[in-house]
Amino acid sequence: MRLGVLTGGGDCPGLNPLIRGVVKRGVQDFGYEFVGIENGYEGLIEPNMARPLTLADTRGILPRGGTILGTSNKANPFQYAFKEGGHWVERDVSDVALRRYRELGLDGLVAIGGDGTLSIASRLSEQGMRIVGCPKTIDNDLQGTDQTFGYDTARAICTEAVDRLHTTAESHHRVMVLEVMGRYAGFLALESGVAGGADVILIPEIPYRVEPIVAKIARRAERKRSFSIIVVSEGAYPLGGAVSVAQAAGDIPGRGVVRLGGAGKVAADLLAQEIEAEIRVTVLGHLQRGGGPSAADRLLASRYGCKVLDLVKDGQWDHMVALKCNDIVAVPLSESRKDRRVDPRGELVRFAKGLGVSFGD
Repeated sequence: MRLGVLTGGGDCPGLNPLIRGVVKRGVQDFGYEFVGIENGYEGLIEPNMARPLTLADTRGILPRGGTILGTSNKANPFQYAFKEGGHWVERDVSDVALRRYRELGLDGLVAIGGDGTLSIASRLSEQGMRIVGCPKTIDNDLQGTDQTFGYDTARAICTEAVDRLHTTAESHHRVMVLEVMGRYAGFLALESGVAGGADVILIPEIPYRVEPIVAKIARRAERKRSFSIIVVSEGAYPLGGAVSVAQAAGDIPGRGVVRLGGAGKVAADLLAQEIEAEIRVTVLGHLQRGGGPSAADRLLASRYGCKVLDLVKDGQWDHMVALKCNDIVAVPLSESRKDRRVDPRGELVRFAKGLGVSFGD
């Protein structure tokens, strides 16, 4: 069996442990051969972007962040951008990807990624490519699995940031706003905010009003050493308003995504009109993606990497591995096309409100 391995979408902690798990078990238990596809699906479209992936390549990568194969969130074979006559145009080159897959002599492909990467994998599977998937994203927004690897590490980094902001906020009696990732799903803001003891949490699933937030800050201002911590998802927005966009992807079709940013500043500017306290905004940004994976993410990614080979062995193509009730199981790749969101009436939101957290609703 000769398998290709690619990592697509944004990088996250745990990709290298998963690659290691796939290759080590594949070679040692099954005698499989592996080909590393570089920079996501771009490696199936552009020439000279595939290489042998051996046991030697996996040595020492368990604690490393990022991915030794490189990644891209821009190379969609169904909407690939080319420059023709000085202009960028999009074309469906999925036939090129399928041909490249065959030229490499692959019996199957392991696609590691989030909703975008796995949705593309599902479509390529419909065209005849034999694919199995492994879910990753720091946003934890894939419906088919209880948790994606990368999320635990990012959540811990966000929680540490909240902890660190507490000391400086208390020292200066300020309102500190922390903007974290979460374009459509607010899991990072919600769980790190609760874990870090935030006073206000703003997420995309609950459009906020300024008045309840001002009231919360005013109640805290009655204390002797008053300060407030606000955690904001990058996709959070005021009721009746719009998602904040710092900049678009540019004018190159298929070569970028809309980059959200400024949600923290929008909230801070709205509050500045109503309160006298000093407000400072911190944007955590790509620090959430960088660095080595936590023990939990190393373990989950390694389990995914080992389990996905069982799918290959059993011919269970067009499926991905998933965590369900602490067991690793197989679910159809089509599940990756479904989005997972925070339930505004769910247990954690209700409990957070019971702890005094304001969501601006």
